[in-house]
Amino acid sequence: MRSDDKGNGASMGLKIAAGLGLASLHLPILLIFLYAFTTEEKSYQFPPPGLTLKWFAVAWERQDIWPPLWLSLQVAAVSTLIAMILGTLVAAAMANSRFFGRDQISLLILLPIALPGVITGMALRSAFSVMDIPFSVWTIILGHATFCIVIVYNNAVARFRRLHGGILEASADLGANSFQTFRHVLLPNLGSALLAGGMLAFALSFDEVIVTTFTAGQQSTLPIWMLQELVRPRQRPVTNVVAIVVFAVTFLPILAAYVLTRDGDHTAGAGK
Repeated sequence: MRSDDKGNGASMGLKIAAGLGLASLHLPILLIFLYAFTTEEKSYQFPPPGLTLKWFAVAWERQDIWPPLWLSLQVAAVSTLIAMILGTLVAAAMANSRFFGRDQISLLILLPIALPGVITGMALRSAFSVMDIPFSVWTIILGHATFCIVIVYNNAVARFRRLHGGILEASADLGANSFQTFRHVLLPNLGSALLAGGMLAFALSFDEVIVTTFTAGQQSTLPIWMLQELVRPRQRPVTNVVAIVVFAVTFLPILAAYVLTRDGDHTAGAGK
């Protein structure tokens, strides 16, 4: 009985610790939502003196928000497309091949997301300067693609490794060529992993700040615009409204990726 009581006490302590940890993580997000409705535009007061919806209309009419939003969507979409193509090809090569230095190359592939963003940004900026490449939307896309590829690669290579090699051999024995094998065998098995990787890459690119700071030049993505607004605020609640938009654009793909991959262990072709 005493051991059961001790176990229940320890379990309750862990639950309380977990609850406090979750609260410390999510209460700041709730404050962002709260201050998007405050009537005070110059400072953050708690509790807010009043609540209003007018800042959503003000944000909609602010013309300086739309170009950064459009640029962020462009960069995220193109970076994700590049990452899905290159990440999948690299994953296929690494998962199905055995050669000297394979592990070292795998480490190099993962390096861009393991390094601090400041290091990656400085390296890219130096490379662009040496090659006399002017800053443009493409320099931002190249910067984002370096870490987006890793996201797609991780999802794809994990699914490749769980894919039973026998189904590829069976497809070849039945007379299917490489394209038919890819279309009818690989793509159905990889589809959810690639889609999840693409969604995660899009979310990561859309709200990226550090690498963008080094590769954007005079251009401003939406996260950069938010950072500038926090330094020189015009209407603080508008920044919070934009933060809610960024939260929605990043959270929904992450949620969808979670739903797509939560049953990933039960991959077709991997069971008996």
